[in-house]
Amino acid sequence: MQVSDYIAKFLKNNGVKKIFAVTGGASLHLIHSAKKQKGLELVFPVSEQACAMAAEMHYRVSGNIGAAFATSGPGATNLATGICGAFFDSIPSIYITGQVSTSRSNKGTGVRQIGFQETNCVEMYKGVTKYCVKIDKAEDIRFHLEKAIYKAKNSRMGPVLIDVPDDIQRKIINPKKLKSYRQNKIKKKNNFQNTKKKITKMFQMLLKAKRPIIVLGWGIHLSDSYKEIEEFIKKTNIPVVSTWAVAHTLDYFNPLNIGTWGTHGTRYGNYAVQNSDLILSIGSRLDTKATGSPITTFARSAKKIIVDIDKSEINKFKTFGLRIDLSFNQDCKRFLQSCLKFKWKLKKNRFYKWKSQILVWRKKYPICLPKYFKEKEINPYVFIDQLSNQLNKDDIICVDTGCTIAWTMQAFKFKKGQRLFHDFNNTAMGWSVPAAISASLLKKKRVILLTGDGSLSCMINEIPLIKKHNLSINIFLLNNDGQSMIRQTQDQWLSSDYLGSSHDGGLAKINFSKVVSAFGIHTTKVKHNNKIRISIKECLKKKQSFCEVVINQNKRVVPQVIFGRPNEDQDPLLPINEYYENMIIKPINR
Repeated sequence: MQVSDYIAKFLKNNGVKKIFAVTGGASLHLIHSAKKQKGLELVFPVSEQACAMAAEMHYRVSGNIGAAFATSGPGATNLATGICGAFFDSIPSIYITGQVSTSRSNKGTGVRQIGFQETNCVEMYKGVTKYCVKIDKAEDIRFHLEKAIYKAKNSRMGPVLIDVPDDIQRKIINPKKLKSYRQNKIKKKNNFQNTKKKITKMFQMLLKAKRPIIVLGWGIHLSDSYKEIEEFIKKTNIPVVSTWAVAHTLDYFNPLNIGTWGTHGTRYGNYAVQNSDLILSIGSRLDTKATGSPITTFARSAKKIIVDIDKSEINKFKTFGLRIDLSFNQDCKRFLQSCLKFKWKLKKNRFYKWKSQILVWRKKYPICLPKYFKEKEINPYVFIDQLSNQLNKDDIICVDTGCTIAWTMQAFKFKKGQRLFHDFNNTAMGWSVPAAISASLLKKKRVILLTGDGSLSCMINEIPLIKKHNLSINIFLLNNDGQSMIRQTQDQWLSSDYLGSSHDGGLAKINFSKVVSAFGIHTTKVKHNNKIRISIKECLKKKQSFCEVVINQNKRVVPQVIFGRPNEDQDPLLPINEYYENMIIKPINR
């Protein structure tokens, strides 16, 4: 068997269904071998960056590892943004790059390059992959593929990359004689008793708490713990906030669901978290978008219990001076399953006063204010509110970065069964386009693509794939004439000098509707609040559609925490007396 054929068969046997690839001289054998493998489908985006993003979305939406092929040199380097997204979001995906033949390698010469497009991509990617290796001998291919897949899918998951020289791809091997990778399984001591003691301690802390909050993070999705977390929440009867990554976990109208919080969260969510006396964080690494800066201002009067698969994420808090009272270094699913075996049950009305207070804040500080509906021009919060009303329970929503994701995560009202995806920690502009394509190819469901003009300009060249594969994707472009999230930062720190974030500041203007229309997709444009509902309805009737939503360039994310302020004191700042009245714990003086 040829090495490239072995690679294609191995990927298929390990759950890969689609391979995203861009052709190139050093990747042709890989691509043609994949074409011969029944059960594998090749998809050809325009850029390797889109390939990398589509591949990692493969796992986000299906739970199966995704794959991408790229040629040497610029093909390999163009994968970087997508690989970083997979690494920071702990997404198992495998990237196979072609490399110049071993006879044309610069190894040992001291020169930068011998073969055409030779690039040492292994050294480049070591810091953002769980395993990265160049194949030196054809007989090692099984070992490295098995090791890569094991590394990608175990412990804290992540991407892997294998660099295969062109001549090795073409070599003939005997699969029966290939060396296997056998992970030496370390026999772990039975820590059941220790875990049982810690869970008992946790429930004792919950029993003493008067204002507890459960924080849900991306680990819930990665461990597929939706069923377990719902049961756990019902059992404990504790209010819940979610990071953006799993805001879809609970139905919007679930009385225990507070929604999102953090630097770009809701005001009522932040008051609940900051005034709590106990935080139980399950599957969230509590990054600075969640805690605010400095980290020591985060829920400063609360006991903190952390569940995280990565010990380093737990230990990092010591560096920043945040005390963690109890921690569980384990997978969310295993933790929740252990908890659910206990017969502890908190009294249903135990937190009545606390939940009533949260409800007061929620009614007092809605995200979509009544006055927004009276505006003539489109208010982004009204648009998101109206869009969420019209979507179905099984829709997949892919959202791009900037104001688009912030507005969505503040105002969207999730229905149970919906799934929202974003590259949460890398937040690459344009990610939603290849992600939506990947999701639609895999799930055959309707996909809603929400993007901004800055983001779409980076990936508009991939939209023809929607037409080519006849995918069910409805695109909504929130066009605010530039990069509003950057302009908001420039408002705060740089006297509203919109350099590089507006057309006057140097950005080129694109007629997105004309470009997308040229790709053969139905387009429409909406400019007024009173036309939103009907415009959304008409777009959703079509299998493929593009709706340009015109947003005034002065619209901002409101509220938002300015760097250096605690999360409970969001901009625009409330009157000082009102701010103090909302604080149960000691407020931080302005």
